Amino acid sequence: MELAFIPSPSRGVLNLGPIPLRGYAFCIIIGVFVAVWLGNKRWIARGGRAGTVADIAVWAVPFGLIGGRLYHVITDYQLYFSDGRDWVDAFKIWEGGLGIWGAIAFGALGAWIGARRRGVPMPAYADAVAPGIAFAQAIGRWGNWFNQELYGKPTDLPWAVEITSSDGGRVPGTYHPAFLYESLWCIGVALLVIWADRRFKLGHGRAFALYVAAYCAGRFWTEYLRVDDAHHILGLRLNNWTALLVFLLAVVYMVLSARMRPGRETVVEPGAEAADGAGADGADGAEKDADAAPANSSDAEEPKEPKDSKVAEDSEKEGDPAAPGGSGESEAAAADPADGVRDLKDGADSARKG
Repeated sequence: MELAFIPSPSRGVLNLGPIPLRGYAFCIIIGVFVAVWLGNKRWIARGGRAGTVADIAVWAVPFGLIGGRLYHVITDYQLYFSDGRDWVDAFKIWEGGLGIWGAIAFGALGAWIGARRRGVPMPAYADAVAPGIAFAQAIGRWGNWFNQELYGKPTDLPWAVEITSSDGGRVPGTYHPAFLYESLWCIGVALLVIWADRRFKLGHGRAFALYVAAYCAGRFWTEYLRVDDAHHILGLRLNNWTALLVFLLAVVYMVLSARMRPGRETVVEPGAEAADGAGADGADGAEKDADAAPANSSDAEEPKEPKDSKVAEDSEKEGDPAAPGGSGESEAAAADPADGVRDLKDGADSARKG
């Protein structure tokens, strides 16, 4: 007899008046909010604008939900299209059944569309939201607890999950809580990506690739624990092969990206810095002004002698009574002609310095 276990809820929906609040959907919604919130903070820290992550998520989230459902329905088609099954159930997403592989693939497609519309580099955006996605998965896995699904082999461990529903061929008993293992693993993945990103300044999609590789490593063993029906290839569940393939692709991407594009992006969103008052445009403008200005005062063209000085010299030569030094000069100038010469010289020097 088990000393302790994790009880499953008797039902996965809570009716708030006429509004049904389903635990599965609630967990997904909370996870999305956490992913957007954390992604927004990381995006701003990397030089992006507030609100960009949410704007792109408007595209990514619906695509992700559609992709996740498609992957689940295609890989478990017997649940909806075999004899005695109702194909309409394939659209009942609230009853559970989202494949993370399809969700990430289609979600990335939606994010690419949104990022392209905003002029944002997709790899930089993926790096910013990677830890948030892992946290969202950790929260979303508790939706499986509400639906009494995603459990492993029978066990009498104190943290075993109790399954009471017999729907879908379930056998009541206590099992390994695979959903809990994966939830804890996803939290660890998120913390790993945050640490590695700070430590190694990951860029150009490498933080996202690290998240994918780390998640796949954990998904491989949690998937191995599961006992629900699934397609097998060479003795392994289909999702095990998917996790292995995606893991290898993520590792290869990290290695090639580090060699071809080391470092991190300096600008993740055009115009974001200028909008914050410390933009790259202003710095570029200052550099352009500095380049346009002479590097040394000796390189500048020496100003021409003022016309007034030239006229004064000509008038003096011709004996113009109105010119200094002429027959009509003031008594002070006549008393000391050198003063007038010095004044002309000082005026010419001032003009040159000006």
